[in-house]
Amino acid sequence: MDHFLSEDQQAIVDLAKQISREMIVPKRVYYDETEEYPLDIVETLAKSDFFALFVPEEFGGLGGSCYDLVLALEQIGHGCVGIATAYAASALGTYPIIVGGSQELKEKYLPKVATGELRAAFGLTESNAGSDAGGIQTTAVLDGDEWVLNGTKQWITNGGQAHIYTIIAITDPHKGARGASMFIVEADDPGFSCGPKEKKMGIRCSATTELIMKDCRIPKDRIIGRRGTGFITVMKTLDKSRPGIASLGVGLAQAALDEAASYAKTRYQFGKPIISFQAVQHLLADMAIETEAARALLYVAARHIDAHPKDMSKGSAMCKVKATDVAMKVTTDAVQVLAGYGFMREYPVEKMMRDAKILQIYEGTNQIQRNVIGQELNKEYTK
Repeated sequence: MDHFLSEDQQAIVDLAKQISREMIVPKRVYYDETEEYPLDIVETLAKSDFFALFVPEEFGGLGGSCYDLVLALEQIGHGCVGIATAYAASALGTYPIIVGGSQELKEKYLPKVATGELRAAFGLTESNAGSDAGGIQTTAVLDGDEWVLNGTKQWITNGGQAHIYTIIAITDPHKGARGASMFIVEADDPGFSCGPKEKKMGIRCSATTELIMKDCRIPKDRIIGRRGTGFITVMKTLDKSRPGIASLGVGLAQAALDEAASYAKTRYQFGKPIISFQAVQHLLADMAIETEAARALLYVAARHIDAHPKDMSKGSAMCKVKATDVAMKVTTDAVQVLAGYGFMREYPVEKMMRDAKILQIYEGTNQIQRNVIGQELNKEYTK
């Protein structure tokens, strides 16, 4: 369907689609099987200004909107969600600096993020803290002119590949939600290390590791925002990033639909292509309907966020839930259309199905997103 994109937006789509078609699709099987970090493609995305897309203009970026980034991620995700995650995670790790960082921190880090010289990662999740962010146990203690961090973050995307990590830690353990703060940890800071790369069901080429801080010392001025504002920064960051996850879901669903429809035109049974059978047509029709519905909600949510940046939570959560649930359903149905072939690694839909599952989990499970939506509705209907 025509979404009436501007000339600049269409240029973003066209360039992302070209990189996806020419670089990502030919290499996605290799990266899935070897589980190597796709550095060559990430560097191409940086040279093509996709890292500049989410950085404000005053710090060397393009100042792209939420909608702009969504359009780019959809096309990159159409090629491979694992490779797209390696790119998107850098935006996630950078958002806390954009949202709450001082002018000095922004000037120090953002121009280098925009060029791709620095890649970022976001350190929130721990063994006892994921959906329950209040369960964070990593601590930061002020010692003279330095913060000393101790703790372990778990399942961090871009672990071992990022140059900077935005980390939430408890600075005042008796203040509840107001007792956490955000910090920037550099990869070569003393006391900081990453664990081995995790073995995953899907998105295998994206690097996922533990972040380990043992008396990790960082300068005092690397705190993001004021002391005690860490949870606020985290919530604002996730509100900004969740449409990106939705865009990966839409791109993946479209890719699975494309593969299924293409296969159904060439697979003959009973002397006819299986796309001529009503049972298959209905399956493909439902896949197309749900994909377009998810895309429409995503685009509306992105435009709303751009117009009303202080009112992001509900729209961000809604598009994330819809698009990622659709991605899981459509990829599963694509495997069904290909039947036995769909179950074989020779065909891309089994990878798509494996990749889809994480979209319903990371950056806030879809159950948590439904909580967010319900809470926002409660506020609206009790005014």
